[in-house]
Amino acid sequence: MTNPKSTAQIAGHPLHPMLIPFPVACFVLAFTTDLAFWKTSSDFWASASLWLLGVGLIVAALAAVMGLIDLIGDDQIRNLSDAWLHAGGNVVAVLIQLYNWYSRYADGTAAIVPTGLALSLIVVLILLFTGWKGWEMVYRHRVGVSDQLR
Repeated sequence: MTNPKSTAQIAGHPLHPMLIPFPVACFVLAFTTDLAFWKTSSDFWASASLWLLGVGLIVAALAAVMGLIDLIGDDQIRNLSDAWLHAGGNVVAVLIQLYNWYSRYADGTAAIVPTGLALSLIVVLILLFTGWKGWEMVYRHRVGVSDQLR
């Protein structure tokens, strides 16, 4: 049996794993800038968090589309419980961050401590779980891994 194939790819290189580091980095950095705002009350950190959340959400949307294409495009991937846990957890994380971004946009710095900070922490914890599931798909189930030498 061949490995599950990544449908969204360029020249055999899956796109989803190329995109996911960006929203993960943005969301983790948003948590750290929230911590910095909590300690300093500096508007710089509040602005940095808002931008990090915005950029993270945009790239997360692109990564989600690529992941959905992969999920729909291969029966083997659809049959993996790890794929559904990975996808579902990431949808929850993105929805939380969408609310987190909007509340900051609407209410300013009042939305950061304690609510925004807590939401950012929750998302970081979710990302640890979904990242684990993503790597399970690659290393255990070999999703998108080519066994052919080029």
